[in-house]
Amino acid sequence: MILTGHARLAGVMGWPVAHSLSPRLHGYWLREYGIDGAYVPLAVKPERLASALRALPDLGFAGCNLTVPHKEAALAALDEVAPEARRLGAVNTVRVRADGSLLGWNTDVEGYAQSLAAALPGWSLDGKPAAVIGAGGAARAVIAALAGMGAAEIRLVNRTPGRAEDLARALGGPIRVHDWEHRSRALEGAGLLVNTTTLGMRGQPPLDLDLGPLPRTAPVSDIVYVPLETPLLAAARARGHPAVDGLGMLLHQAVPGFEAWFGRRPEVTPALRDFVLARP
Repeated sequence: MILTGHARLAGVMGWPVAHSLSPRLHGYWLREYGIDGAYVPLAVKPERLASALRALPDLGFAGCNLTVPHKEAALAALDEVAPEARRLGAVNTVRVRADGSLLGWNTDVEGYAQSLAAALPGWSLDGKPAAVIGAGGAARAVIAALAGMGAAEIRLVNRTPGRAEDLARALGGPIRVHDWEHRSRALEGAGLLVNTTTLGMRGQPPLDLDLGPLPRTAPVSDIVYVPLETPLLAAARARGHPAVDGLGMLLHQAVPGFEAWFGRRPEVTPALRDFVLARP
């Protein structure tokens, strides 16, 4: 599509940002819907984040996404932060409002919930416990989503127990911290297992976890999507567990931002997944 002087602009701020799949993802939707607009990578150093965000209105941007390492730091640079994003301590989506002010919110919670719904039609936690590995920024969004889905208990396991305790205090709710050394015990009777760490990502060691105590009916979810089939998911499939890869979360979390910037709510389709995965 050829851009005109009326093109709407958005992008993703990160440092580095070249690895991001978001420009490819949003570019697909822009072309699919014939929208006069562009979504571009914005390599922004951490010390320049506030000034880069404040420049968005002057440059004619409708908004942006934020990725590592900017999700937490952005809160102090925005005019308004949605309550859930404030509670999570992270913003991943920013909209420039008509008066030039900046609104930030977090779409990762909705994105994760939608990714499970799409991958597991008809499935629900049914008030069962969920086991979550990791206590970083991604874990916050996953835990918030699981709490909203009615998890009876969220069993949080992290190599650094203090960080898990801090997260449990910050979010509240039915979170119980389990010891890393005996992490497999957290899987007993669980209705879902989620890996929110980078373990299993390309270039990282696999997650060392015995799936034996996990009921075979429980789905296993990994937010890593490079590779799409992590060692954890391969082991889960071999035992007969439903497996949910991390690409769905990336795709679904992008929907609200695209709608806010470009005025159309896009669809997450198999064709979109195939296009994003075919990244050269």
